[in-house]
Amino acid sequence: MSDETEIKRAKGTGAKFAYEAIRDEILSLTLAPGALLDETSLADRFGMSRSPVREALIRLAGEDLVVMLANRSTIVAPIDVTSFPKYVEALDIAQRMNTRLAAELRSDADLKAIAKRQRAFEAAVKTGKHLAMSEANKQFHMAIADAGKNPYLSGFYQRLLDQGRRMLHLHFQYLERTHDGYLLTDEHADMLDAIRDRDIPRADALAHAHTRQFRDNFIGFMQENYSATMPLATPQAAE
Repeated sequence: MSDETEIKRAKGTGAKFAYEAIRDEILSLTLAPGALLDETSLADRFGMSRSPVREALIRLAGEDLVVMLANRSTIVAPIDVTSFPKYVEALDIAQRMNTRLAAELRSDADLKAIAKRQRAFEAAVKTGKHLAMSEANKQFHMAIADAGKNPYLSGFYQRLLDQGRRMLHLHFQYLERTHDGYLLTDEHADMLDAIRDRDIPRADALAHAHTRQFRDNFIGFMQENYSATMPLATPQAAE
């Protein structure tokens, strides 16, 4: 194997490592929205050159997790609370459509995959680690989307779930303070039952209620923490 191949592999590995490390810190809110990301400091921290860090930041910008500004600086993407009603509207539609299709078209293999993801989410909840919980939550819903057999709808749904992971972490924090346990585990189990029974109306209603629960708890969190500085209106689209 040539030295050039080794160098290329090292660069690729470095960029992947930097991407995953920065992404996890953004999603878990360890890096706060709006925080400055200095390439030199990150390169020193990871023990690599600036090139793989830059490559990682470009990839994160493509996922709307960082913003690359005109002055060549990069910041963690803000959480745009003003667009939350529109986000929830889109999430509600995507969640309901994918869950309806899963109830109609699921196979026995699909049911096993959804049930496996549900167990993984329950295990993640027991760890109390929000990053693991949000990833397991996403995988559960994507198993439902896969059962719906529509790659266009599932692709749209996946992007929405990715964009909402930081808000979901705030949602988890709110539930920790206001509920005994996580209602999501019960809701997921009910959705699986409806899909197993091919009960399309119930699957649709549960998916809709699932979005409303997330919406209401997120708004509750924001009003509890930021109402003095940020006006919030309850979105009407997901009623």
